[in-house]
Amino acid sequence: MKSKNYVALFLVTMATLMFEITLTRIFSATTWYHFAFMAISIAMFGMTAGSIVVYLFPKFFNQEKANYHMSMSSLLFCITIISSFLLYLYNPIGFKSSNSGLQSVIFNFISISIPFFFSGICVSTALTKFPRFLSKLYAVDLAGAALGCIAFIIVLNLTDGPTTIFITAFLALIASIIFFEFENSSINARKILSTFAVLLAAFISINLVKSYQQDPVIKMFWGKGKISHDKLYEKWNSFSYIQVVGNPDIKSIPAGYGLSEKSIEDYNPIEQLELLIDTGASTLITKFDGDLSKLKYLKNDITNFVHYLKDDANIAIIGTGGGRDVLAALVFNQNKVTGIEINENIINTVQGKFGDFSGHLYSNPKVKIVNDEARSYISRSEDHFDIIQASLVDTSAATAAGAFVLTENSLYTVEAWKTFIEHLNDKGILTFSRWYSEKNPAEIYRLTSLARKSLIDSGISNPEDHIIIVCKKVPNLVYGIGTILVSKTPFTDEDIKKTEESVKKLGFEILFHPKSHSDQVIANIVYNYDKFNKFLEAYPYDISPSTDDRPFFFNMFKFSNFAKGVLPQKNSATWFDNQAIVSLLFLFVIVSILMVACIFVPFIIKRKNINLIKVAPYLTYFASIGIGFILIEISQLQRLTIFLGHPVYSLSVVLFTLLLSSGIGSFLTSIFREKENFNKISIIVLMSLIVSLIIFGLLTPYATELFKSSTNFIRILISILIMFPIGIFMGTAFPIGMKISSNYHQDLTPWLWGINGAASVCASVLAVIIAMIFGINIAFWTGVAFYICMIFSFILYIAGTKSSL
Repeated sequence: MKSKNYVALFLVTMATLMFEITLTRIFSATTWYHFAFMAISIAMFGMTAGSIVVYLFPKFFNQEKANYHMSMSSLLFCITIISSFLLYLYNPIGFKSSNSGLQSVIFNFISISIPFFFSGICVSTALTKFPRFLSKLYAVDLAGAALGCIAFIIVLNLTDGPTTIFITAFLALIASIIFFEFENSSINARKILSTFAVLLAAFISINLVKSYQQDPVIKMFWGKGKISHDKLYEKWNSFSYIQVVGNPDIKSIPAGYGLSEKSIEDYNPIEQLELLIDTGASTLITKFDGDLSKLKYLKNDITNFVHYLKDDANIAIIGTGGGRDVLAALVFNQNKVTGIEINENIINTVQGKFGDFSGHLYSNPKVKIVNDEARSYISRSEDHFDIIQASLVDTSAATAAGAFVLTENSLYTVEAWKTFIEHLNDKGILTFSRWYSEKNPAEIYRLTSLARKSLIDSGISNPEDHIIIVCKKVPNLVYGIGTILVSKTPFTDEDIKKTEESVKKLGFEILFHPKSHSDQVIANIVYNYDKFNKFLEAYPYDISPSTDDRPFFFNMFKFSNFAKGVLPQKNSATWFDNQAIVSLLFLFVIVSILMVACIFVPFIIKRKNINLIKVAPYLTYFASIGIGFILIEISQLQRLTIFLGHPVYSLSVVLFTLLLSSGIGSFLTSIFREKENFNKISIIVLMSLIVSLIIFGLLTPYATELFKSSTNFIRILISILIMFPIGIFMGTAFPIGMKISSNYHQDLTPWLWGINGAASVCASVLAVIIAMIFGINIAFWTGVAFYICMIFSFILYIAGTKSSL
């Protein structure tokens, strides 16, 4: 085995993971987040298909020509990365329920899977044609993927989505050149590959320079089914794609769903720009020249209703966006504003690129801007606030850690709200605004449920005295806005009087306050303590309080409704997120079918050479470690996104730590690969894996609770320390299984590697479904159960190693 092959394999796996995660970002920016999840899951089956092909054609993919096949598959990996991405750009996914829409989805999914197919051929050839070096090769495989996680974050922050795609293609091309045996080829082959590399590097350089000039060669010109507007500015990072659109010289009527219709005289035309996040969510950048009188219309927005109850307040604003809530606080002449924005690109855009337009808002002496995740920052802060405000904080964007792992989930849990309440002053108020109308009440209902539970868990026995809910209804429209106010101490008669007077003045409506209510469902949620759980069960949507273990606030469709034959209705309250659930379940059916196909199609083709009963332990073993690894990985991604407070930290820490430590574990198996008592040592190692997972599962909740208010550095360090040991043990299972397989049934190894990959993709969907129904903790222990199944399979596995299949 030549040392250069290790380098080339490292680059291929690094490029593969970078390509996969970059596609998650691009799909989230151009489609909805559930399409992003579906696309990547199905695309990853390309790798499995590649390994199956290697298994089905052993004479073609022989060891003598291994370097040639790895070089050619790497080259085709490079070419199809570029071609499939360009096809996607010019053939957008259809958003209509029609044959053409379905055809575009299928076409894009197939085209995106082709690069992974060639990557799968390359990696499968490397891992199965050189069995003596398997431990080291698998270690290099995982190390390349681990570095790909970090490289993705760095490259995307420095460049943009399309450029990152081309960089991954360049890495694959370099791998092809390294694999290639030039001494056995013509001069032309060397010239062709070298010329291609130079041209691709030149194109990347040109596109990079032009992207800094806001005029890239490769443009993202559509998103969410619509042609993108003329963009004034765009910027990528690992968890968002932002654009600024509009004309800074044109005045228009102030925008806002929550503005009162009773004060039209305040709505003088102003200059506004729209800042889009992943082409779906938006926030406004308002022109500000220091004259607050031009912005008095902000006093008429229901999202700012809390200011009528609190004067001269110290305020924390969660998700400052374009600065609208900060401006509102200044208009109300509040004392101090701490704006907390997770996205550094948004801060730099508002304060830097468009600083002259926004009046350098964040330099105002009353304003302090913080680039951090709000929950994490507030929990660590020694300050207490009179108001903590979050207005329509959501993007429905898939993070780089995976779709359905949304940045905003950690803000809408009981544990988060307890933290917010703890950091209020004695008479402080927590206020959240969400969509509300008679056709769309579910989000406010769930906020009410969340408020009630958070207050009770904070030691408050009379939550009804601490809640006020007001709304602005828009007749015949789905999207009105409701605002909930949650006070640390009971609202006073004076607070209620101010509420009633302000509502009457602005033309809003009171849904609930301690002395009256107009919405019976809200009253049932707040008052019916003994019947609360029964009420939740009877209600058609899941409006139970979301928790850190089940943090999916925006997904309210009950899975039990499927058993009753109740499907989401197009005009229902939570239609969009329900569509995501339907897509997720549909995807699970698809990947399950594909997984079964990966097992039985090769068996049918080669049934004369395979005894299915004797091969069953092999199949179960590799399927178990594939499912177990991914269930544990994704459950920790979800859990640590909340603990670490930022999706970038979750991605880099969890994936990098698990992949790197697993690579070390794989490498360590080379120490005892040639031992006569290999089987006994393997059982001890695999049993140690189970023990380490059990200890990890029991101690992690305590560790995250103990260090939840620590600095970022300490929380990252704790995460690495608790995950590294299990990663080492988890990395031993695959090479141990492949060692036995290659010793006795070398021809089966590509098939087994493919089954492991197919099971992993199936598990990526299963992990999310389990977490959404039962919780993240159950998803983790389900992963442990599959590793226990692996142990039993291994016992049967080694018992049959000397039998003919």
